[in-house]
Amino acid sequence: MIRIHTRQGLQHQIEIGPHHLLGDVSPELGGDGSGPDPHDLFDAALGTCKAMTLLLYARQRKIPLEGVEVHVERDDSAERTGHYHLLVELTLNGALDEAQSQQLLRIADRCPIHKLMTSSEIQVDTRLNGATP
Repeated sequence: MIRIHTRQGLQHQIEIGPHHLLGDVSPELGGDGSGPDPHDLFDAALGTCKAMTLLLYARQRKIPLEGVEVHVERDDSAERTGHYHLLVELTLNGALDEAQSQQLLRIADRCPIHKLMTSSEIQVDTRLNGATP
């Protein structure tokens, strides 16, 4: 379960199991800029998932992948019309040949968060605590 509560202003404490982080928005939007904003967290989930998926895949297949650097660039200029574009650039570290690099590139799009974002219909139900649906 994820718990989120207001600390001050727009800053929120995010508790994910034993992990604690802050969410906020930039001072231009009225926050303190003390943590990533919700869009950053969304985008970071994709990048993190791709990196982990590649490392797990490489480990299982004994591909010499030593690390992954991920750069996620967002174009949200058309978000209000239903278009949100993320460009993900991967840097693969290790003694990889071209075939292994291309194989890992294909696998990156199979990460669970990529699939969730691109091929799932997501339903969100919001209710007040203690209220019945």
